[in-house]
Amino acid sequence: MTSGTDWQANLDRLGLALPAVAAPAGAYIPAVRTGALVYTAGQLPFVDGSLSATGKVGAEVDVETAARAAGLCALNALAAVHDLVGLEAVVRIVKVVGFVASAPGFTDQPLVVNGASELLGQIFGAAGVHARSAVGVAELPKNTPVEVELIAEVR
Repeated sequence: MTSGTDWQANLDRLGLALPAVAAPAGAYIPAVRTGALVYTAGQLPFVDGSLSATGKVGAEVDVETAARAAGLCALNALAAVHDLVGLEAVVRIVKVVGFVASAPGFTDQPLVVNGASELLGQIFGAAGVHARSAVGVAELPKNTPVEVELIAEVR
């Protein structure tokens, strides 16, 4: 389990800061708590209001760029958790689901979603290790290459 200051120190060490929570693009909220769990809405790789990449992985977007985008999605999901309950309340990351806009024949979705998983491990240590799904899809909103949602256990 991580202490309340570990996540911030780890973000600082990585040269990262939590962004502002992205405004919902529809009729939903960025995160919701039920009991000891916080579920985030799917998050896109926005940086200062713009997508970090667009296109399909395996065509316009390479795996490394998509993996970095998945990390940004995870960071945006953490911002939603922080806005709702504070990251100091996170006991562990329980599950990550990553959707990868995939060109025909692209089958390395797990390598893309590793960008989110690895970042969560760097921020939360053992408490960032989680169950996961990496799903290839034909299209994602705004032509983003990746979308990530997560479930966090909180105090």
